[in-house]
Amino acid sequence: MIAEEAAFPAGCEVLVLEDDPPLRRRLAAYLRTLKAEVMETATIMEGRRALRELRFDFALIDLHLPDGEALDLLRDGAFSENTGVVVMTGFGGVKNAVEAMRLGAGDYLAKPFELEELPLAFARCRYQRGAARRDEHRASEHAAGIADELFFGEGLAGVRTQLDMILATERRLERQPPSVLIEGETGTGKSLVARWLHRQGPRAGHPFVTINCAALPETLAESELFGHERGAFTSAGHARIGLFEAADAGTLFLDEIGMLSAATQAKVLTAVEEGFIRRLGGTREFQVDVRLIAASNRPLLDLVKDDRFREDLYHRLHLLHVTLPPLRERGSDVLALARHLLERTAQRHRLKGFSITPEGEARLLAQPWRGNVRELAHEIERAVVFSASPKLDFAHFGSVPAAQSTAWRSPAWRLPEGGFTLDQAIDDLVAYALRETDQNVAAAARRLGVSREFLRYRLKHPKHSP
Repeated sequence: MIAEEAAFPAGCEVLVLEDDPPLRRRLAAYLRTLKAEVMETATIMEGRRALRELRFDFALIDLHLPDGEALDLLRDGAFSENTGVVVMTGFGGVKNAVEAMRLGAGDYLAKPFELEELPLAFARCRYQRGAARRDEHRASEHAAGIADELFFGEGLAGVRTQLDMILATERRLERQPPSVLIEGETGTGKSLVARWLHRQGPRAGHPFVTINCAALPETLAESELFGHERGAFTSAGHARIGLFEAADAGTLFLDEIGMLSAATQAKVLTAVEEGFIRRLGGTREFQVDVRLIAASNRPLLDLVKDDRFREDLYHRLHLLHVTLPPLRERGSDVLALARHLLERTAQRHRLKGFSITPEGEARLLAQPWRGNVRELAHEIERAVVFSASPKLDFAHFGSVPAAQSTAWRSPAWRLPEGGFTLDQAIDDLVAYALRETDQNVAAAARRLGVSREFLRYRLKHPKHSP
């Protein structure tokens, strides 16, 4: 991965601290051929002054200088946390180089070395900073509480087709693929879809960074996303890169993007359109190659109409758009998903023999599932933990719905204007019930709310009423 990222970022600022004039000039000249801005210094004192007055992306320093050891600069915290430090050491200086790495240097080069090794050393520094930032971010995240695996049932067939088309588009583009917008009620699985898209796409081997924008205080959102320099605001005692930089070459998932302020939305738009960001308190722009996936539990168009979301950003995000249906509109997916979640939950708890009774299935189908897949997953896990029997009936939901209940029917379904054949519909329901019960006539009759004799008659005399 590092070799792929070894392209030196044009326009970056580099401090070269080396007391040997010919070597210093040679290093600086080579870095300038890579379009870097270079400052040359020869002593610890000059280096300290430069670090106080300017900000550098990288520093290339000799460990042994006329007026002291460069290790002191690392011990004293003279380098910004956003500066990648590469140390140079002569023969026999590996021990000091290891100490420099312990103190925060990103890499070291043993003299003599080839100039072409510099971009690789700086790339390692850059990668390590991004990895550290991602680790820090992951440590602050809370578990979602549901299995990290997307279940595609019949109710998501159309969504799966859209996702496959999005992946095909991304595979055709090497850089800056279009953003993806995922909309759906809370708990429908937007974050799982985002993670699935990343893992199935060409960026699967690169970072996937996720942030819930609703959990970001407005005063910290810009710093979290774009990073900041030391002293950018009152509590900024240390510099830090943002999540856009941490997700470079990978995917950044902005959950609940509609909660960002207008000012932060404007910066996100610039990052998406131009591929450049600027840290808070910084003066330079950095190029990032990030595939952005955004999600919202409210249609962003409604927020645009309410003047709560930028219309230009909305149109930029809406190019590749996916809407996840609520669980109550996914028909038999409720039962298939419940069985899937039950199997995974039982495995996680190291338990066996769990199943859902017909009464339990009827109760699951009758629920409105306002919390969608997340609510169903919680109910399944609660049942596994607290049920006295491995046969789950979800009795706490109340009595089993009457047979004539329409809870099985999607609220979005409407009678076709051209009409349909009622007998054919009955036969289709009978066939569906038999498939669901593995051709068990008694179980199918129980689910349909009819007698076994009625079901056998329909099987012998299809498309005719008894």
